[in-house]
Amino acid sequence: MTPPAVLPEIGTRQEDELTPLFNVVLLDDDDHTYDYVVEMLSNIFLLPAEIAFQHAIEVDTTGRTIVMTCERKQAEFARDQIHAYGADPRMPRSKGSMTAIVEPATISG
Repeated sequence: MTPPAVLPEIGTRQEDELTPLFNVVLLDDDDHTYDYVVEMLSNIFLLPAEIAFQHAIEVDTTGRTIVMTCERKQAEFARDQIHAYGADPRMPRSKGSMTAIVEPATISG
């Protein structure tokens, strides 16, 4: 009788299973109004106006706000959506969209 074949252990470490996450960070400027930020975040990310307004306050007071955390491909798409949104029609000096960046999300704990 032939002994059963021993298969190598199949499995992955937890680190191998986790996909790196990235933050989409909206950066502050003086060429867009709170109304613009609320409108943009509501339209792009489908955020309720109250949450979008909190982001507007945060970006204005701290210079940045994380609007989304996701995988790299989705984060880059979200950043590109922000960059394509256009100027703020409420401010004549606004010549284009707000700036957003993608950065690795840090795990705190």
